[in-house]
Amino acid sequence: MFEDSILRQARVLLEACEGARCKIATAESCTGGLIAACLTEIPGSSRTFERGFVTYSNDAKSSLLGVPFDLIVLHGAVSEPVARSMAEGALSHSLADIAVSVTGVAGPEGGSEDKPVGLVHLACARRDNPTLHRRMLFGPQGRQRIRMLSVQAALTLIEEQLQSGILRA
Repeated sequence: MFEDSILRQARVLLEACEGARCKIATAESCTGGLIAACLTEIPGSSRTFERGFVTYSNDAKSSLLGVPFDLIVLHGAVSEPVARSMAEGALSHSLADIAVSVTGVAGPEGGSEDKPVGLVHLACARRDNPTLHRRMLFGPQGRQRIRMLSVQAALTLIEEQLQSGILRA
């Protein structure tokens, strides 16, 4: 299911998190749990992976992660403010040290001029660190490819957040 390169990236990330004694949580919308699945594909991931939230609906984003519904109405579910709120909500609703979120338009339908198919917002929150955000525009590469690219981008963002915390310590 996952490319070898993504699994290698996940393995290295989990080892780095274990070395830093950091637990990970995920908050996923358009990936539907694929980030959590990728991380837990690695043997021993239970030492680092704390929990995952699949919050596909707006109600789930609000009730499980505490994303203010007004934020969703104002900016839309696929937006930087919602991605940031999802990551920060996953952090506050878990025992994790780092939480990554993803929300986007995987397609093939559902895109608009402002939010085309392939637009993905990711955020990564870490206790006592600023929340990082990335806006990705993958284009209409097909649903499966957009979701896999989002997993890869999420792993990279966790790596960046982990490095940021090490540099600040």
